[in-house]
Amino acid sequence: MPLRLTPAFRAALAASDRPLAGMWVCSGSPVAAEIAAGSGLDWLLIDMEHSAASLETVLTLLQVTAAYPVTPVVRVPWNDPVVIKQVLDLGAQNLIVPMVSSAAEARAAVAATRYPPGGVRGVGSALARSARWNRVDGYLTGAGDQVSLTVQIETTAGVAAAAEIAAVEGVDAVFVGPSDLSASMGLLGQQSHPDVVAAVHAVFAACRDAGTPVGVNAFDPAVAEAYLDAGADFVAVGADVALLARASEALAARFVTGRSLSEERESY
Repeated sequence: MPLRLTPAFRAALAASDRPLAGMWVCSGSPVAAEIAAGSGLDWLLIDMEHSAASLETVLTLLQVTAAYPVTPVVRVPWNDPVVIKQVLDLGAQNLIVPMVSSAAEARAAVAATRYPPGGVRGVGSALARSARWNRVDGYLTGAGDQVSLTVQIETTAGVAAAAEIAAVEGVDAVFVGPSDLSASMGLLGQQSHPDVVAAVHAVFAACRDAGTPVGVNAFDPAVAEAYLDAGADFVAVGADVALLARASEALAARFVTGRSLSEERESY
């Protein structure tokens, strides 16, 4: 019996009457991914750019999250057609391509997700989970409808070219990365600097004009709320590793540092 794939991130954005909230899975842990997948969040970002996640890791995380009503999005490490082909063949339907700073780079990313003649993706559906080993009827002819591409703007050049990038056919959404953007602006580590926020808003405006959904990374709840108020269609509001880091630090502050200070006071 032919199988059907789940709707792509593009469809989830179009169907929602509110912005979509998601989080990063950077640990590579299937347990962490499954916990996050069942949290009630709308989407998960499985990261290959700033983590040790391999192709095998991504495959496992996709399999784990498939049991839950969450949309997994894989960020590839670079705008590389070989890596994009491999990740798509693993069954990833939703990609984020980082560091896209021009319309030409956006078109290259689109081409990497499309079979010829519209692109350069190699054909291996009979061998791959993407088409469930040719159990998805019509996958080759309809693969473009099964894949959603988000490009990430995170440089000053990308901000300047945001209108052209957002208008590229095949770009389904734009995701702004304030961390690298702040570095590109000479404001390393200052993601909430007014100039960085203004640049993010400029990308929002360009995407609105193009009719392209736009999202942003914002782990600070107040910053995330502000970007939602500014019109973000989707926001990444946390990461598994960051949540574990902050929570374990809070435990240490209460039960190690706090207790030590209490004992020190009692000694006087």
